[in-house]
Amino acid sequence: MTQNTASSRSLALDIFRGMTVCFMIIVNTPGSETFTYSPLRHAAWHGFTPTDLVFPSFLFAVGNAMSFAMKKFETMSQAAVLGKIFKRTLIIFLLGFLMYWFPFVHQENGHWVGNSFSYTRVFGVLQRIGLCYGIAALLIYYTSPRTVYTAVWILLIGYWAALLFFPVPGADPYSMTGNAGYRIDKWLLGENHMYHGEGLAFDPEGALSTLPAIVNVIAGYYTGVFISRKGKTYEGLTQLLLWGAALIAVACAWNLVFPINKKLWTSSFVLLTVGLDLIILSFLIYFVEFRQQTRGASFFTVFGKNPLFVYLVSELLIVVLFTIPAGNGENSAEWINRTVFQAVFPGPFGSLLFALVYMMVCWTVGKILDMKKIYIRV
Repeated sequence: MTQNTASSRSLALDIFRGMTVCFMIIVNTPGSETFTYSPLRHAAWHGFTPTDLVFPSFLFAVGNAMSFAMKKFETMSQAAVLGKIFKRTLIIFLLGFLMYWFPFVHQENGHWVGNSFSYTRVFGVLQRIGLCYGIAALLIYYTSPRTVYTAVWILLIGYWAALLFFPVPGADPYSMTGNAGYRIDKWLLGENHMYHGEGLAFDPEGALSTLPAIVNVIAGYYTGVFISRKGKTYEGLTQLLLWGAALIAVACAWNLVFPINKKLWTSSFVLLTVGLDLIILSFLIYFVEFRQQTRGASFFTVFGKNPLFVYLVSELLIVVLFTIPAGNGENSAEWINRTVFQAVFPGPFGSLLFALVYMMVCWTVGKILDMKKIYIRV
């Protein structure tokens, strides 16, 4: 990572990116998994909730930022460009992997012992961000827009075909342990290196489902290019809104045969989330750029200026709280939630309040960096 002072930025993009990080922290750190409002939960399997929009929106924002950052590639040698893309991909992937290994120790029979690599998850959120960025950047840099558009449909339709024609024999191709991605992850990683949050080995950020997620980044990139050229006009905003509505309509139609599913990252899910992001970004541009209504914008730009770093802080800090014991079989996070938030506001509101306060702690870290003009880039 390097520290840079602020450069010219898109305010609407910073707000969009900041909103994404803000809500990502809120939905990732409820005070209690038992008491959580349903819109703040991911869909159990098929279906869609507002929470399911957060991660694809972050990928969309990564692509949108690429449309500005990749302009610098025009003045760089090909070796320098490749080095920058591969370095950034590797660093983000490695940070994600180390985040899952962190804090590298755990208590066992009253003693601290090291966490074994044999049981460390390999793929995850940051890993997917790194891989999607790297593949999308290479596609965009080395091929024409027409080739990239062709690749988008190959990724979306090819992924559908892979799930449909190569499931676990005799299983539902869209089930958790019957889909082709599950087969590949078991073969590639082994169950010990997969996510177990569903009660069994299944990775929602697995290898195969990363392929359609690349489209979210590509869509963000070309949206940024379009906005730079004509998006900040009423004609441009109208086109963005129409494209958003059209993609949502296609996603809903595709859902009839290929269900919208965040954990499988289905192609219909990709089109739905890109469509929603286009509409949200259009409204932000309208209010920020056209109406000059920027009240409260600085709150979200704190997240938007250091998105990866603040997200990393949010994940590492909660792991620390979960690691520190607080007696009676509780960890520090559980103890704080029970004795403070649930004691005053029992139930879902107390759980939400815990998440909001925790988000504000992370915001404070970002605010301090912003005040010091420190913007951490990978």
